[in-house]
Amino acid sequence: MRAYFCLIFYPHKSDLQIKNEKFAPIYFTIVILTPLEIILLSILVFCLLVQLYYVLFVHLKLARVSIEEVPFSARKPISVIVCARNEIVNLEKYLPSLFSQNYPEFEVVVVNDRSWDGTEDFLEALEKQHRNIKVVKILDNDKFIAGKKFAVTMGIKAAKYDWLVFTDADCMPASDHWLMDMQQPADEQTEIILGYSPYMKKRSLLNALIRFETFFTAVNYLSFALKGMPYMGVGRNMAYKKSLFFKNKGFAAHMHIPSGDDDLFVNAHANSYNTEIRIHPDSHVWSEPNKSWAGYLRQKKRHFGAGKFYKPKHKFILSLQIISQFLFYAFFAACMFLSREAQYVALGILGLSIVIRCFVYPKLLKRLNYGDLRWWFPILDILLFLFLTLNGFLSMFGKKNAKWK
Repeated sequence: MRAYFCLIFYPHKSDLQIKNEKFAPIYFTIVILTPLEIILLSILVFCLLVQLYYVLFVHLKLARVSIEEVPFSARKPISVIVCARNEIVNLEKYLPSLFSQNYPEFEVVVVNDRSWDGTEDFLEALEKQHRNIKVVKILDNDKFIAGKKFAVTMGIKAAKYDWLVFTDADCMPASDHWLMDMQQPADEQTEIILGYSPYMKKRSLLNALIRFETFFTAVNYLSFALKGMPYMGVGRNMAYKKSLFFKNKGFAAHMHIPSGDDDLFVNAHANSYNTEIRIHPDSHVWSEPNKSWAGYLRQKKRHFGAGKFYKPKHKFILSLQIISQFLFYAFFAACMFLSREAQYVALGILGLSIVIRCFVYPKLLKRLNYGDLRWWFPILDILLFLFLTLNGFLSMFGKKNAKWK
């Protein structure tokens, strides 16, 4: 049962010092909601507060952090590692750009993982043109199940230098100062650098969704790294010490998991003392996005599978983030079936959420090379939520994909 109260106030004439003025009463209506409406709206407010924690106390750090300039000089030599399996088109298109890096001493280690598309011939020709390329060839072997982690391990073993920078065959550095910015810091305590890799722009809804999802993933892992809680990185643009890899026995702890050569390694060994981030525009690495919904779903299923093996505290903060967002939209939808007054309150809560986030994320979209998406932020946010919900459902009940290519 709902009760309404009408309060009437009449201003005192002497306070206004206005003669012959007619005073109209001021009405205030107080609406008492039903217990069900109070419960639903309270949960909606709680979910909003949880989301605002991530927005204002985590992601805002990345929006406010100053971007350091790219160093002018090199400190130590670098080994760049690229793993490829039937990537002849991408290798021909992007691999030459690595050799134009403005860095005095580096090598490019390319791991040819059982390719049959002409990759071997292309790499042999490239070896004749560049002295600083090293090709590692992996042959078919029935005695083990090869995968990207094995390919990465072989590349690391073949690397000459201790500082390793990783990228993929379908990636291109944003500038010839990429290695200069991803080099080993002067602080020897730093063992891991987390970079950023945006996807190239195409004209399609899928492309917009991919770039928006990549943006939020990057904002999350870069912001938590700034907060002293690094939990993942992306193999398209990251770096760490070879000695760190072998000191922790490489991927031995999760070799049985098809994915996770990048994020699971960072999750296991990164901490607030040994990890830094790089977001200078010159340090970005552009990557080719998926061109089909099916391919993108397969990629996200692999990533979802790796997330199950994160540290408990990381799984908690990420699960809380996703669950609170799911409940926020779910309870907002439920409030739309309540009274008009409850609907107005729910719409106000949603509006407040959008307004606050619009002060943070458009700036981050511009900073992370996705400025064109800031005008579509509220719509893409809802579409991404629906897609991640679908992907989570398919990942839990769908067939696992054990192949990296």
